[in-house]
Amino acid sequence: MTVFEDLKWRGLVNDITSNEAIEAINKGGLKFYIGIDPTGDTMHIGHYCTVIAIAKRLMDAGHTPIIIAGGGTGLIGDPKPNVERPMISKEAVKHNIERIQKQVNHFLKGNIKIVNNADWLLEMNAIDFLRDYGKHFNINYMLAKDTVKRRLDIGITYTEFSYMILQSIDFLKLYENYGVTMQIGGQDQWGNITSGLELIRKIHGDSKCYGFTVPLITRADGTKFGKSESGEALWLDKDKTSSYELYQYLINVEDEMVIDYLKKLTFLPREEIEDIAKKHEAAPESRVAHKKLAEEIITFLHGKEEFMHAQEISKKLFSDSVNELSSEDIMASLKGVPKVEVKINDNIVDFLVDESICSSKREARELIGAGAICINNRKISDFDYVISASDTIGNKVMIVKKGKKNYYLAEVK
Repeated sequence: MTVFEDLKWRGLVNDITSNEAIEAINKGGLKFYIGIDPTGDTMHIGHYCTVIAIAKRLMDAGHTPIIIAGGGTGLIGDPKPNVERPMISKEAVKHNIERIQKQVNHFLKGNIKIVNNADWLLEMNAIDFLRDYGKHFNINYMLAKDTVKRRLDIGITYTEFSYMILQSIDFLKLYENYGVTMQIGGQDQWGNITSGLELIRKIHGDSKCYGFTVPLITRADGTKFGKSESGEALWLDKDKTSSYELYQYLINVEDEMVIDYLKKLTFLPREEIEDIAKKHEAAPESRVAHKKLAEEIITFLHGKEEFMHAQEISKKLFSDSVNELSSEDIMASLKGVPKVEVKINDNIVDFLVDESICSSKREARELIGAGAICINNRKISDFDYVISASDTIGNKVMIVKKGKKNYYLAEVK
């Protein structure tokens, strides 16, 4: 199987500029670039899908990546489909780029170069921008691009309208200064990529440059892959999204999507994925595919020990072994659940009412009587039960459960 055939089999090609591009991908030796918009101080799982995983596959196939951290374009922002993108400060962009550069170097070890387009965009004055580059862009051509067309009904400022030109300048500069001949981006970047190719053609003639886009990776309902239930992104910085949180997200992806994710997001060979697919089809309840997805992604991002630790937390957190976990592990893994406060020597009924876990003492007693209140997975059946230090983990926290699904993280005051 060729490199491109493997990319197609995995579902990682949305658009590609030509058959010559396919031949170049299979041959190896290209310098390609992918851009990262520095709107945050860490990459998220979407960047893993469209930047890290794709760059590593092509690196393994003999190509050389150049990653652009958008210190210039990040001050403008790629047009969003339905709203004007808020601008962030120059100081925030600078800080975010420094953090992202460290992450890229950590995840993509090898012959990789990271550049900042602020180096050429911030030096350019308005007249040079219009004379040297603006003259090559026909307004009708720009209006026909999807990223612009989607915004015409609600309006688009000239600032965002000009983003296409700025990204095209990036491709041109990388072509001239670093020998880059291919740009890769998400499917929403197709218009920007082809604009860059057209700018290179107009300035340098019939150059052999290429582009291809990666499809948006979605959940079964069409929403973006990598958003938690609260709508928060899953970050690649484990201090912002713990390995346990990432494990829980991956272990619970839809059954009908898990093999698709194994193809797109892991580096497992085709034969192994097909074998896992057979096992998954025969017994989806075994979660073989889900466990492998979590293992491969977390191990790649944070190492084998982090995966094993996340798996251990998952096994113990809602079992009789919960007391074997540290308070730090519990606070990190349950940071998304409601937080309450507890005092040693509190009566259980008073505690449940005072912290609004139950609406009244009557409800609290009914739930206790029905065995529906648990502390650290242990049922409480005594209305006069008094909370003691032995109910806490590390004298810091305890897990309170009401019914089957309502969890609270109680912190000791």
